[in-house]
Amino acid sequence: MDISVVIPLLNEEESITELQTWIEKVLSAHNFSYEIIFIDDGSTDNSWQVIEVLSKENSNVKAIRFLKNYGKSQALHAGFAKAQGDVVITMDADLQDNPEEIPELYDLIINQKFDLVSGWKKKRYDSVVSKNLPSKLFNWAARKTSGVQLNDFNCGLKAYKNIVIKNIEVSGEMHRYIPVLAKNAGFSKIGEKVVKHQARKYGETKFGMERFINGFLDLITIWFLSRFGKRPMHLFGAWGVLMFLIGFSTAGYIGISKLYKLYNDLPYDLVANSPYFYISLTTMIIGTQLFLAGFLGEIILRSKESNENYKISNQLNMN
Repeated sequence: MDISVVIPLLNEEESITELQTWIEKVLSAHNFSYEIIFIDDGSTDNSWQVIEVLSKENSNVKAIRFLKNYGKSQALHAGFAKAQGDVVITMDADLQDNPEEIPELYDLIINQKFDLVSGWKKKRYDSVVSKNLPSKLFNWAARKTSGVQLNDFNCGLKAYKNIVIKNIEVSGEMHRYIPVLAKNAGFSKIGEKVVKHQARKYGETKFGMERFINGFLDLITIWFLSRFGKRPMHLFGAWGVLMFLIGFSTAGYIGISKLYKLYNDLPYDLVANSPYFYISLTTMIIGTQLFLAGFLGEIILRSKESNENYKISNQLNMN
C-alpha cells in the first residue's frame, strides 16, 4: 500500500465527508493505493455516524473509536499502530490542512528519501494574538531546546516513512514533538515543506491557550527524556554523589576542626551549634535521595511495559 492517511478528530461532523471526498479525489487522480484511518477521539456529536456511512461506501475508509476523549497523542498512537502504507500522512479533520499537498509529501519521502517531512503553515489564517504570536515563541523555544530546525512543530500535516511511526511512542501530549521523538530514535533526515493553511470552515478550534502552556511543559519533559530518559542514574546519581561528598566533606571539616581544638586546648563550640553541621547533614540527605531516585529510575526503566493509554469501543474495516 502506498499511503495511509491518519486523521484524529473530535466533534468534526460537518467537515468529515468533505475531507474524505477531497482526499479520495487527490489520491485516486495519482493512482495511489491508500487507506484513510479516522480516529474518533470521543466525539459527542454525529462524527462516528458519518464515518460509519463513509466506511460502508468505501472500504478504504477505516476508523477507530475511543470510549472517551483521550487526546490527540493517543489518537495518533492508535492510528500509527494500524497504518499499513509505505508513507503515513497525518492531517487534521477541520479542513485547514490541504489534501492537495499529499502527492508532493509522498514524493519527498519516497524519492528524496526523507524520514519525516513536516508541514510549515507560513501564512496562517488564525488570530495573531491568541495563536500566531504564541506559536512563534513556542516554535523558537522548541528549536533551541531540541536542536530540530523546524519552523512549525505543531502543524498537523506531516509525512512519515512507515518505519518511523512504528519505532516511536507518542504518549501524553507529545504529538507536537514527533519530529524530536523521531530524531531521538535515530531518524535524522527530517525536512520541512511550506503548505497551504486554510481558514476553518466549520465549528471552532478544540484547543485553547492552555495548549501553549502544556506545550512548554512537554518541551521540558522531552528535553529531559532525550538527555537522560535512558540513563536516569547519570543525572540523579551524579548530582547525588556530588551533594553527598560536599556534605561529607563539610562534616569531616567540622569534626577535624573540633578535634584539633580539643588537642590544643583551644576554645570550641558544640558541633550542633555550627550552621555548617546542618548544611552538611541536609546536603548528605539530599544527595542520598537523589542517588536513590536515579537507582529507582534505572529499575523502573528496565522493568516497564509499553501500555496503551486508551480504550477502543469500535473499529471499522480493520484487519
